[in-house]
Amino acid sequence: MTTLRDMLHAREIVVAPGVYDALVALIAEQAGARALYLSGAAIAYTRFGRPDIGLVSMAEVADTIAALRDRVALPLIVDVDNGFGNALNVQRTVRVCERMGASALQIEDQTLPKRCGHLDGKSLISASEMSGKIRAAVDARISEDTLIAARTDAIAVEGMEAALDRSELYVEAGADMLFVEAPRTLEEMQQIVERFAGRVPLMANMVEGGKTPMLNAAELEAMGFSLVIFPGGIVRALASAAGAYYGSLLATGSNNAFRDRMLDFDGLNAVIGTPDMLETGKKYEDDANGR
Repeated sequence: MTTLRDMLHAREIVVAPGVYDALVALIAEQAGARALYLSGAAIAYTRFGRPDIGLVSMAEVADTIAALRDRVALPLIVDVDNGFGNALNVQRTVRVCERMGASALQIEDQTLPKRCGHLDGKSLISASEMSGKIRAAVDARISEDTLIAARTDAIAVEGMEAALDRSELYVEAGADMLFVEAPRTLEEMQQIVERFAGRVPLMANMVEGGKTPMLNAAELEAMGFSLVIFPGGIVRALASAAGAYYGSLLATGSNNAFRDRMLDFDGLNAVIGTPDMLETGKKYEDDANGR
């Protein structure tokens, strides 16, 4: 079986769509995704209707991993914010999320409470404290195939050179993957690649309307990135579609005007596998009847 580690060390970039529940994870898998990214921001947006400002707990992330893992088998990169506390909290987060089925855990160097990497007003813990968190995460994992991704938000707070210096320390601490969040120009993206490509897999984060220039997967692969995530894109797409749907329904009192933009009852059941599940259930009913 090809692991996420194997995929990240191959030549082809890994495109990991953002997901937040089992339905969108299933649809992404059916569309051909090879890996998925469980976005903390997307959980906040969809579960609470709130921004990504540290409102999501470790237990809620773990619960979401378990629901996804019950439905899809793709490698799952999980955003665990700042580990939800100090190094000991990080270790508990790693143990619980690995047990639920995470393939990689992404930990950032923000203070509590954190905020979205493309929002202003962030603050950071010290580089030494973050390095300790990474070492703690590496020590806590059971499997070498469970990757620890170190994210720094230092560009917005301390500048580009500090972000690169912090990244060096995080790689030395044992991070399996590096995520320098929110570079503002192509030149800054190139600096990251020149410093670290070939030493550790590099993540890129594409956020529509965010601080980083929007590039496609092929362009990022050519630069030297190993993984690109689109963490909140599905939420922005669904929010737009939901606004149009509810507007149409309330304006017309019917879904007729919107039907060509929807799955019908049978169409949705085909996506979620209802016929197969019902057929499986019949097998066990036959067993119960002694047949």
